[in-house]
Amino acid sequence: MLAHTRRRAMVETARSLNRTGLNQGTSGNISLRVDNGFYITPSALAYDRCRPADIVELDMDGRVVAGTRKPSSEWRLHRDIYLHRQQAGAVLHIHPPWCTTLACLERSIPPCHYMVAIVGGDSIACAPYALFGSAELSANVLAALDDDRCACLLAHHGMVCFSSDLQSVVALAIEVENLARVYVQALQAGGEVPLLTRWEMDLVRNQFAAYRGAEQGA
Repeated sequence: MLAHTRRRAMVETARSLNRTGLNQGTSGNISLRVDNGFYITPSALAYDRCRPADIVELDMDGRVVAGTRKPSSEWRLHRDIYLHRQQAGAVLHIHPPWCTTLACLERSIPPCHYMVAIVGGDSIACAPYALFGSAELSANVLAALDDDRCACLLAHHGMVCFSSDLQSVVALAIEVENLARVYVQALQAGGEVPLLTRWEMDLVRNQFAAYRGAEQGA
C-alpha cells in the first residue's frame, strides 16, 4: 500500500511540472529515495499517460527491482546524487525555459538576488556539458553541487535539484527557475548586473539557517 501511495505521489508531482511550465512533453525525470534504492519515472512516457504502475524501482547499483518499463535514461544522475548526498530524499531533473536559456549560454546564476543562497552556495553553478545519461554528466553535476549546493544548471541541457521530499523539491525548482528568469531579464536590461558580495551572501545563508532552526524547534 505504501509503495502504491509513493508511486501515485510521484505521478501527481510529475504531472504538476507540465502544468506549471517547468517541463514539457516527455523530457525531465523525477525520483524518490526508498529503502535501499529509489523510484524513478519511466523513459519516453508522457506524464499525462503515466500511471503509478509505470514508476520503476531501482537499487543503488542501477538494477531494476520492480516495474516493467525502462527507467529514465538519467537514472545514473539520480543514483549518484543519492549516493553522495544523504539528505537527498527526492531528485528532480527538468528543462525549464529560463534555466535552460542560461544553460545554453553556459552561464551560472550569480548572486544577483539574495534568494540564490537558497541552494546553499553564493551562486547556482552551471555544470559542463556531457552526454545525457553518462557517468561524465553525473560527475560534472556532483562537482557543480559542491559546497553543499542542492541545485545546478546543466550546460546545453537543463537543471537538476534535490531536496528532502517531492513537495519541497518542486518548490525549490520553481524558485531556481524564477531566479533564472530574473537574471536573464536583468541581462536584457543592458550593462553589468550588480552582485551581492560573498560576505552579504554568507549573512543570508546564516539567516536562512537561523530561521530553519527556529522552525524545527517550534
